[in-house]
Amino acid sequence: MKQHFKILPVLGVFFLYSCGTDTTNESAGEQAQTTETPVTEPIGQSGVADEVSNPNIVQVAAGSKDHSTLVTAVKAAGLVDALSNAGPFTVFAPTNAAFEKVPKETLDDLLKPENKEKLSDLLGYHTYVGSIKADMIQDGMELDQVSLGKIKLSQKDGKTFVNGTAEIVGSVSTSNGVIHIINEVLMPPKP
Repeated sequence: MKQHFKILPVLGVFFLYSCGTDTTNESAGEQAQTTETPVTEPIGQSGVADEVSNPNIVQVAAGSKDHSTLVTAVKAAGLVDALSNAGPFTVFAPTNAAFEKVPKETLDDLLKPENKEKLSDLLGYHTYVGSIKADMIQDGMELDQVSLGKIKLSQKDGKTFVNGTAEIVGSVSTSNGVIHIINEVLMPPKP
């Protein structure tokens, strides 16, 4: 019992000393906090710099000279971060030539800021949540798209089509899903 009483004063001194040290650390911590630069803009997944990982859907599309119109539309719709996330996603990506088939005034109208929701819906009709690789596609397969309903995949003469008209002319695997390159813009069914 006498030994416990001898240890208590030692612990008390230790406690007082450690409290003094914490105060010094708090001051240093407060000083460190005041020297940090505040973040002015939120950075989404698309803002993460990563030179090691495989590119995601947006990065692959941005690197394709044949998909500059699609990338412009994705940016205008505010979907860069959404399509840069982990997914997985399957995107049916119209080429620039496919967008050229859409009347210019229709495309210009969709790219206006006041039509961001319409554009987002149109692009959502080109996007499926999940990864459907080319070898997984079966004739008659239907997919519930992110927005505006289903698409139907069909196969004929060794070719694969979306909604009977847009041919899948190529497929690219990405870090967060699959891109199927199509030769037409998918027009959602009218409600």
